[in-house]
Amino acid sequence: MGYLEAIVLGLVQGLTEFLPISSSAHISIVGQLFGWGDPGAGFTAISQLGTEAAVLVFFWRDIVRIISHWAQSLVGRVPRDDPDARMGWLVIIGSIPIGVLGYTLQDYIETDLRSLWLTATMLLVFALVIYAADRVAARVKHPKGLREISWRDGILYGLAQSLALVPGVSRSGGTIAAGLFMGYKRETAARYSFLLAIPAVIGSGLFQVAKLSEEGVKTAWGPTWVATAIAFVVALAIIAWFMRYISTHNFTPFVIYRIVLALVLFALLGTGVLVA
Repeated sequence: MGYLEAIVLGLVQGLTEFLPISSSAHISIVGQLFGWGDPGAGFTAISQLGTEAAVLVFFWRDIVRIISHWAQSLVGRVPRDDPDARMGWLVIIGSIPIGVLGYTLQDYIETDLRSLWLTATMLLVFALVIYAADRVAARVKHPKGLREISWRDGILYGLAQSLALVPGVSRSGGTIAAGLFMGYKRETAARYSFLLAIPAVIGSGLFQVAKLSEEGVKTAWGPTWVATAIAFVVALAIIAWFMRYISTHNFTPFVIYRIVLALVLFALLGTGVLVA
């Protein structure tokens, strides 16, 4: 991987990670369109460390408070039913499904699941899922807030997040859609989605770094870290914009974009311009 490729892919990663349009799908598509090939699950996981660092910066007050209250609840200094202490447990429990499935299915994630035909299908299918979730949310008279997330809903959020192991689904798209179906506010669904992603994304990225280093795989670490740094800067701006946007808008533009992208991808695959 050269530095030009790293800059482009870093921009793509930062722009798409937190929007419900699937960053892994865009990384794979852009890589093939420019003739670079699929950069692979390893590059995607490592570059996501940059976007997750943006989450840590943007939500740092919430994160510090949650970790502090959760830790203090373990020794009785904070009540165990404290909302922030509960949120700490919810993030931990919600991260289990994707951790278990990601480790168990890692060989498929890095090979079979990266088929562009599957990616195009998931872009289309989950466009319809997000559209349906948006319509359900519009009919909820009293949507729930962040402190109303139950243990059951936390597990369902976690299961929805695990669907993002398949490129084209979208981590934010899957978890936000689940939240809307369960009657949560758009802002709540997005905020919890971002918090829930922290352990999974950081764990996945560090696992890939260790794996590639241990296996002695020849990796262009310089360009990879450049892409990660660019992804961080761009993602920070995207998070700020997205949180403002969803407070007054629905997800229809993203649904339309996903459908158009899926149809274009099907056409490119069908005509042989791209190879799955």
